[in-house]
Amino acid sequence: MKRSIFRHQFLPWVLLAPQLAVTFVFFLWPAAQAGWQSFLREDAFGLKTEFVGFGNYERLLQDDQYLNAFQVTLVFSVAVAVLALVVSLVLALAVDRMIVTARTYTTLLVWPYAVAPAIAGLLWWFIFNPTIGLLPYALEVVGVDWDHSLNGTQAMILVVVAAAWKQISYNFLFFVAGLQSIPASMREAAAIDGAGPFRRFWTITLPLLAPTSFFLLVVNTVYAMFDTLPVIDSTTEGGPAQATNILVYKVYVDGFLGLNLGSSAAQSVILMLIVVGLTVIQFRYIERRVEY
Repeated sequence: MKRSIFRHQFLPWVLLAPQLAVTFVFFLWPAAQAGWQSFLREDAFGLKTEFVGFGNYERLLQDDQYLNAFQVTLVFSVAVAVLALVVSLVLALAVDRMIVTARTYTTLLVWPYAVAPAIAGLLWWFIFNPTIGLLPYALEVVGVDWDHSLNGTQAMILVVVAAAWKQISYNFLFFVAGLQSIPASMREAAAIDGAGPFRRFWTITLPLLAPTSFFLLVVNTVYAMFDTLPVIDSTTEGGPAQATNILVYKVYVDGFLGLNLGSSAAQSVILMLIVVGLTVIQFRYIERRVEY
C-alpha cells in the first residue's frame, strides 16, 4: 500500500490561520483582559485604576449574595441539564418507534431551537404570568396560587423550564442520531429472548447511547452556566430576593449595570475556572464509564 506524503509544511498553518486568529481575537485576548482586570479596581468612569491583587476575589468570597449565587447556580444547572436530557431522550425514543411520521415529528420538535433565548424566556414569562397566563389559571383551578414574582421556588421552576425547553431540540437531534445508529438486530434478538421494552432500554439502548449522553452532558453543563443569561434577564431578572440570580447573571449585573468592572472580571474568571473544572472532572471520571 502506497503512503501519501504531504510535503508542504507551511500550508496547514496557512489554512489554520483564520481560525486561530478568530480564536485569539474573540476568545483568548478577551479572557486575558478579564484576568488582568480582575486584579484592578476602577471607578465607574474609568478615570482611576488601582492594582488590588486578589482583593476582588477576597471580597467575593465574603459576599453573601455571591455565595448564594453559587447555590442557585448549582440547583439551576443540575435541574436544566437533567430536565433537558430526560425529556429529549423520551421524545427521541418516541420518534425511533415511528415509521411514517418520524420525519415530520422531528422537524416540528427542532423548531424551538431556532428561537432566541430571550424570546424563549418571554414566551414562558407570558405563559406563567399570574395575570394573563394560561398555566396560573389552570393551576388556580386545582388550588395552586402561582406568582413567580413573589415565590422563589416558583421563579426557579419558571427559569428551569424556559432554559430546558430551549435546549431540548438540540439534545433531541443527537439522541435520534444515536438511536438510529444502534443495530436493530440487537434489540430484535433481545426481544426474541424475552426481554421486555424496559429491559431492552436499560441493557442495550442506554449503554450504546453512553457516548452521545456524555457529550450532551458536557454541552448542557456549559449551556446552563453561560448561555442562560437572556432567559434569566427576560423572565425574573434574578429575583425574587436573589432566588434566580445565577453566577453569569451576577457578572452581567455587577459589570454592565453596576459598572463594578474589577469585581465582574473576577467573577467571570471564577466562573470560567468552575466550568473548566467541571469539564475536566467529566472527562476524567465520567468518561471512564463510557465505551465507544
